[in-house]
Amino acid sequence: MSGPLQGIRIIEVSEVISAPLGVMVLAEQGADVIKVEPPRYGEESRQLANYRAGMASLYLNCNHGKRSIGLNLKSEEGLAILYDLVKDADVFVQNWRPGAAERLKVAEEDLRKINPNIVYATITGFGDDGPYADRRGYDPIFQTLTGYVGAQINPEIPVPDLVRNALVDKATSYTLAQAITAALFARERGAPGQHIRVSMLDVGLAFFWPDGMLRHSLVGDDVENFVVPGERYQLMPTADGQIIIWAGTAGQMRGSLRAVGRDELADDPRQRGVEMISDENTAIRAEAVANGLAKLKTAEAYDKMVEHEVPAAPVLGLEDVLVDPQITHNGTLIEATHPVYGRYRRVRPAARFSQTQEPTTAPAPLYAADSESVLDELDMPKAERARLRELGALT
Repeated sequence: MSGPLQGIRIIEVSEVISAPLGVMVLAEQGADVIKVEPPRYGEESRQLANYRAGMASLYLNCNHGKRSIGLNLKSEEGLAILYDLVKDADVFVQNWRPGAAERLKVAEEDLRKINPNIVYATITGFGDDGPYADRRGYDPIFQTLTGYVGAQINPEIPVPDLVRNALVDKATSYTLAQAITAALFARERGAPGQHIRVSMLDVGLAFFWPDGMLRHSLVGDDVENFVVPGERYQLMPTADGQIIIWAGTAGQMRGSLRAVGRDELADDPRQRGVEMISDENTAIRAEAVANGLAKLKTAEAYDKMVEHEVPAAPVLGLEDVLVDPQITHNGTLIEATHPVYGRYRRVRPAARFSQTQEPTTAPAPLYAADSESVLDELDMPKAERARLRELGALT
């Protein structure tokens, strides 16, 4: 048995991360994804950094399990092929700026004439309309507008900073994937095909809100216990590096003291009960742990924290992540060799199904690598394909 989405066909015209990654999640779950790419060079992420033999890392990481066909949607002939693909599709996905789909004649109303029951999914930066709708939006912009940058403040260096990867793009992808499966489930139970609209600005705030906006969830002046978990996200210096500890319970707080050799303070009655979380006793404990860690090397500090059952982790470099014992044990990373673009690695799908697990999907396709097989399914004659390539409508 293959993945839970076996038999679902998705036509995707999206680019970079926000939609392609979400559609890739569905491909990993068995959906047949046909990625329609613009002529000559394909979608934008193929030209971005870290590439070899026609494959860029960003494209690789967001597009495995898909098939690629190159179409010029600005030509009548290329658009006609897209319409043929849409006839038997379940889902259509695009992440263009507002108005682009209408200009290309692939807006919801255009495709619903061909396939009334299709699920049409759109990602925009700021929304379909409103004061920012026509602006270009990228991940750092959405981080800034939704609170992440304001929250990334180390008390020792009180300067706002970005999360230095495409956090909102990726949150948008997973929001999209979940919404598509929900729309398909609703359709299975009798609802019509519908339009899913996902705004990256909305996703950014929704993803940040649960813990990032605790201070602003209860409205009024009578809110008590003004503690925000983010304030405890601190790197603790060691003798040769840094470590993260998260002592969330009374036992863990006392354990952190024992880990740095401060048993007498851990046994102090002031480090028990309600009294231990007073500002004074919290400060005493924090200073003792900080001073103790500064005398230990990171590896020793880590071992001591684990010994005393205090949640902790060393700060891993990116190469260290690849060989972490638990990641290795879980089989999270897959490494293989592609006949064209050589050795590559990627992560396994995080969701693993007990009965309907899709086998490992194929790597991201080279540009237009599947045009012939897709056109075979449309029963297009060879002579017609040659004519369309001569016109520049097909790659």
